[in-house]
Amino acid sequence: LQWNRKPELSGSIPRVTVITSGKGGVGKTTTTANIGLSLARLGFSVVAIDADVGLRNLDLLLGLENRVNYTVIEVLNGECRLDQALVRDKRWSNFELLCISKPRSKLPLGFGGKALTWLVDALKARPQGSPDFILIDCPAGIDAGFITAITPANEAVLITTPDITSLRDADRVTGLLECDGIRDIKMIVNRVRTDMIKGEDMLSVLDVQEMLGLPLLGAIPEDTEVIRSTNRGYPLVLNKPPTLAGLAFEQAAWRLVEQDSMQAVVVEEQPK
Repeated sequence: LQWNRKPELSGSIPRVTVITSGKGGVGKTTTTANIGLSLARLGFSVVAIDADVGLRNLDLLLGLENRVNYTVIEVLNGECRLDQALVRDKRWSNFELLCISKPRSKLPLGFGGKALTWLVDALKARPQGSPDFILIDCPAGIDAGFITAITPANEAVLITTPDITSLRDADRVTGLLECDGIRDIKMIVNRVRTDMIKGEDMLSVLDVQEMLGLPLLGAIPEDTEVIRSTNRGYPLVLNKPPTLAGLAFEQAAWRLVEQDSMQAVVVEEQPK
């Protein structure tokens, strides 16, 4: 990667990207937090929407849980303005978080894809200008929450891990995204362990790409630092010195900006 230049933003602004997987626990929220802050560090304005209504966690990963006073539900009820519900990050002022609802509040039955589309349109039309990226953190499963989250998006990042359960779910979700008219789908393979790939106990990134047939945005190695950073509310990409997983997230964010993809390679075994 050429760090001496800024990546060139391709596509029309704002880029509305949904981060999804179908299966729970593969790293959607971690990816949203790290790619969102990587984009902010590259100088782009980012709004991350936590569309997981029942079990929201994005505010915890970003360390912003104490600053969420208003949510989208209050905006829709006319109790506050949209700019009051946007939580600006302390470290990077061009990164903002928007939560749909409070964890213990009941969601009104009328909330669905149309309400989220209205929200995205309101962000596009705000006085200080449209953000460059709107990242939507999608809930697990393929029920109403998933349908709501993908409605306003025009591109998707599919998160998968190299195991067969995750791959089956990812394949199903790819079909659903294409049925919804989202053709620009890229994937991130998370929690890759090269030692297990060499021992043929885990599918390689190349195998995953061949099975799903999607362009590859990034491969994130398994890293114990992920748990530490999650518990501290301090995303991996801000670590100094950076960890391998943090660098992989930064590279994935760079490719996302330029609508680029990477090529998976076979890990050659060491000669005896």
